[in-house]
Amino acid sequence: MNTAMPIGVDDFKKVRENYYFVDKTDFIRQLIDSHSDVTLITRPRRFGKTLTMSMLEYFFSIDRVKESDNLFHGLAIEKAGTEYMKYQGKSPVIFISLKDIKNASWESMLDQWGLFIRNVYLRYKYLCTSDTIDDDMKEDFYRITKRKANENELADSLAKLMEIMQAYYDKPVILLIDEYDAPIQQAWERGFYDECIGFMRRFLGRALKTNASLDFAVLTGVLRIAKESIFSGLNNLDVCSVMTDQYSDVFGFTADEVSDIASVLQRRHMLPDIQAWYDGYHFGKADIYNPWSVINFFDKQTLADYWVNTSGNAILRQLMKQTDAEQKESLLSLLQGDSVTAVIREGVIYDDIGENPDALYTMLLTTGYLTAIHKQSTFGGQLCRLVIPNREVKDAYRAEVLERMRGRLAASSLLLMMEDLVAGHVVPFSKTLERYIAYLVSSYDAANKESFYHGFLLGMTALFVPEYVVESNRESGYGRFDIAIFPKDTDKAGVLMEFKAADSEAQLKDKADEALRQIEEKQYGTEFEKRGISKVWKYGIAFCGKQVHVKMKI
Repeated sequence: MNTAMPIGVDDFKKVRENYYFVDKTDFIRQLIDSHSDVTLITRPRRFGKTLTMSMLEYFFSIDRVKESDNLFHGLAIEKAGTEYMKYQGKSPVIFISLKDIKNASWESMLDQWGLFIRNVYLRYKYLCTSDTIDDDMKEDFYRITKRKANENELADSLAKLMEIMQAYYDKPVILLIDEYDAPIQQAWERGFYDECIGFMRRFLGRALKTNASLDFAVLTGVLRIAKESIFSGLNNLDVCSVMTDQYSDVFGFTADEVSDIASVLQRRHMLPDIQAWYDGYHFGKADIYNPWSVINFFDKQTLADYWVNTSGNAILRQLMKQTDAEQKESLLSLLQGDSVTAVIREGVIYDDIGENPDALYTMLLTTGYLTAIHKQSTFGGQLCRLVIPNREVKDAYRAEVLERMRGRLAASSLLLMMEDLVAGHVVPFSKTLERYIAYLVSSYDAANKESFYHGFLLGMTALFVPEYVVESNRESGYGRFDIAIFPKDTDKAGVLMEFKAADSEAQLKDKADEALRQIEEKQYGTEFEKRGISKVWKYGIAFCGKQVHVKMKI
């Protein structure tokens, strides 16, 4: 048995011949038994979508017969019997992946589309050698390969290739499209969403809707783009998302599959740690591990952030930019192990994200940054309780918070500042805070007074996970404290922060004193006593524009 981990290898043949393979071929049996005309399966990135689609191509494709002869020996699909194996190598198949179509403008993306489609066509240049292909089809084929096609012709090119392939084989085509939404996400991030949506609506619609050349299609992606945006009029679409039971264990690893790998590599003693770092996803009724992180762990034998570093978390960064104050506080509470409740409507319209809070949580769920631990049907969607799935994803949130807040200063400075805060080192904490305020706070921000500074420092507390519990605006004693930081180790000191806005710099010292008096008079330290924390650093923090004054007492 091969025990090498297939890091970055998504060609099924290469994996079968050279690497450890987790058998997902029962998916083929499921497709044969009950596939829809068009099946869309959405999963987070790096969950094995491309490898699985490559597996389908090797199994069904008439062009892969010689290569795939022994690839399925001993696997689940072969064990299912001859009634399934008779489909091997019997169909014309087109397999394309759109994951690398990423450009900064619509003009450059359209140019890349032309090159991409040309290369797809060249894979099937043998089609034009047949007398069954008429001259008009050949002319259409050559316009693509010679890059003479206009935008409309490029949008029709996939349907046209299917028509040519059907004429050649006298059989309808199986169409496999991997990461169908990658160009759309890129267009949204770069500001040419409408142009891309218009093109994709025609590109996919012509291939999938009432197309006599189509046998069936399987599409994968991260997001279920709203039907009204891209799949309008497509009545034969079956969507299998992270919320549905169908095909729930095909993408990602189950606990048994991870256990099997650990047994082969003699790492079963690491299973609790692997679970804490990489488990926690709930797809339908299946409990799923992140496969990319798992195979990287077994390859490198080190617990680390693997998945969160594969794309720079661009979508998380973009989504966090659009959060309001309430959502930011909810996201920070998630880092403390809390949950948020939202109505999940899976048909995403990107424009909704800034307007509809539930759209934000839908995006975070489908992209793998949250997972649903409870759901129930409700009007217009499913009411879900959402959590961060595991340690690795928590690290992604923390990294994004740190990156957004550090500005032009080193991340280490922010980390040291927060260490000074919990250590009671008031002078260095105050000096570094003043530097951050000077760099990051605009006059407009400063005009928002206490609420801005409250949110600013609350955001910084995300860096304390998992050693501390941070709470904001909670009752304690005879009032509500601004921010409290509770150590999980009760031998350590806790932190209380109370904020005051001053009308002038001359008032800063008095306002800091007022904040400290409020902590004492309202007995905010009561909650610390309840939790068995005897030492508490009490901070009175006064702001005026970009000026800050900090006082502390025990």
